[in-house]
Amino acid sequence: MRLAFTVALTLALLWALVAQVNHVLTGVRVYLFVGSLFLTYAALKLPLHAGLGATLLGGLICDANAPVDFGTHTLLFAAAHAIVFNLRDGLPRDDTIARVIVALLTNLALFLVFSFIQIASSPAPAAAWPRLIVDLLCSQVFLAFVAPWFFALQHRSLVLVRAERELAE
Repeated sequence: MRLAFTVALTLALLWALVAQVNHVLTGVRVYLFVGSLFLTYAALKLPLHAGLGATLLGGLICDANAPVDFGTHTLLFAAAHAIVFNLRDGLPRDDTIARVIVALLTNLALFLVFSFIQIASSPAPAAAWPRLIVDLLCSQVFLAFVAPWFFALQHRSLVLVRAERELAE
């Protein structure tokens, strides 16, 4: 439980920081989506139950203030967590670049799924795609810069609470 709660606290910090960045970017009409950061570290490094618990808590944090049906983030994050967790044996989990690439690919998939879910209710779906593409490009660039710092933060948080020995090997 200590692993899940420690990682969930870092996810709450991530949610608050990204919310503030998105608030600042409202003037230029750009929205950053970094959903994959809510699950990548947990799926690659933590045991299944602790990692999935942290991912579910992160999804609930995102659902609490999102203009989507409650549970959307939680369910999609859990599904993405399961996919990444099942692929992790073939990935170099201790390599930061590999983690960033996994985060970028997962973020792309989550962004597209969220877009298709939400665009169905739009009055003019075709008009939304240029904005969505700009948001996706900005999100991916932002994620590429922030992900190494955030993965280090998550690891150091586990070291701080002396839970790094419980990490999956």
